[in-house]
Amino acid sequence: MVGDDGRLLIVAADHPARGALGVRGDRMAMGSRADLIARLLIALQRPGVDGVLATPDVLEDLLLLGALEGKVVIGSMNRGGLQGAAFELDDRFTAYRTADEIAARRLDGGKMLTRIDLGDPGTVATLESSAAAVTGLAEHKLMAMVEPFWSTRGEDGRVANLLDPDSVIKSIQIASGLGATSAYTWLKLPVVDELDRVMEATTLPTLLLGGDPTAEPQATYASWGKALELPSVRGLVVGRALLFPPDGDVAAAVDHAAALVHGDTV
Repeated sequence: MVGDDGRLLIVAADHPARGALGVRGDRMAMGSRADLIARLLIALQRPGVDGVLATPDVLEDLLLLGALEGKVVIGSMNRGGLQGAAFELDDRFTAYRTADEIAARRLDGGKMLTRIDLGDPGTVATLESSAAAVTGLAEHKLMAMVEPFWSTRGEDGRVANLLDPDSVIKSIQIASGLGATSAYTWLKLPVVDELDRVMEATTLPTLLLGGDPTAEPQATYASWGKALELPSVRGLVVGRALLFPPDGDVAAAVDHAAALVHGDTV
């Protein structure tokens, strides 16, 4: 699944299925499917892009357009935790529901968002379902990409992911223990302060996520470049920051990320 350098650059496009359409203050930025697919086609054609992470509807559009040939394809599984919903942390598997469905469609793995809020009863169901998916994917020898967050609700009721180092470390420890084996588990983690200390929390291969882009692109690229120097960091999974750059140049943004991940091999 990984190339000769052992690294991956994956473009993520599973946000819309959770009702998360906003980018940089434009709350409907990802509302047009034709526009999203056009941006994905540009990204997937660039050298150094290894694959895509998305829900079935997006992957099927890309498949029909011939854009998945030779690419790593990861299916997004639990999209039931709709952004802003009272049940957001009861994050049910509403896309690819089982590892068997992932395997039957010959995908390379499945991804699960695993948010942990000690005050929300929905968390335990998400943990249990994520563990079952990890075990099932391992039985098929497929990647289980786990994206953990230590989360809480603010006074306004909105879910917030806590990105201080200690909170990320706790989420890593819990995510790493999901399932009957971690042999095929990869982590998808945010770039946070003290990342070198954070990465000491796991021996699992890790891909860094781009998140909701708020900083200037050059500052974002610099933080990614520094993070990619850590030995257990194996690449990036980035969506909005590459597909919706401030200047609109998707190809240039993707090329910059590819150079960070793969260096001179691109």
